[in-house]
Amino acid sequence: MAGDWLASRRTEVAADRILDAAGELFTKKDAATVGMHEIASAAGCSRATLYRYFENREALYTAYVHRESYRLYQEMTDQITSLTDPRERLIEGMLASLRNVRQSPALASWFATTQRPIGAEMAEQSEVIKALTEAFVISLGPDEPETIAHRARWLVRVMTSLMLFPGHDDDDERSMLEEFMVPVVLPSPSRQATQ
Repeated sequence: MAGDWLASRRTEVAADRILDAAGELFTKKDAATVGMHEIASAAGCSRATLYRYFENREALYTAYVHRESYRLYQEMTDQITSLTDPRERLIEGMLASLRNVRQSPALASWFATTQRPIGAEMAEQSEVIKALTEAFVISLGPDEPETIAHRARWLVRVMTSLMLFPGHDDDDERSMLEEFMVPVVLPSPSRQATQ
């Protein structure tokens, strides 16, 4: 038998264990303050082992955010699957995403205002978040690729803004999304013709 046929699975399991340990630490402290030594200790491995899987803190943070982004996207799409009206899908999808992040202490720590808000930085730089947000925009209706990318970027910025500076309550955020997001992301056909 050539090679270790379980090697890739072991690598995946080890990386997940490290990311799980990091997530546990993120529930207790602002994500920006969690160091590699703490993560290695929480995962029960040496720093050398940790660095074998993640070359630096940025790589570990990126892997964690990408894993959680996929999970959150699935949760959100499951929550709005019965909605067919693009306007309702947009508003409810954004509200569900905000709620899901806020209900996760580990993810909410990424937007702590007591430290550098690394969640906003990661959201802006992540190709995974970009792709998932573009997929959401496409689910609202077909459009030109450039328009989809532009609107997806705007959605990410609005979401991070609301994470850092939430509305007064759910109704306030819903109202802001209806007033300021719907016209931009889902312009009426008559408005599109004049643009």
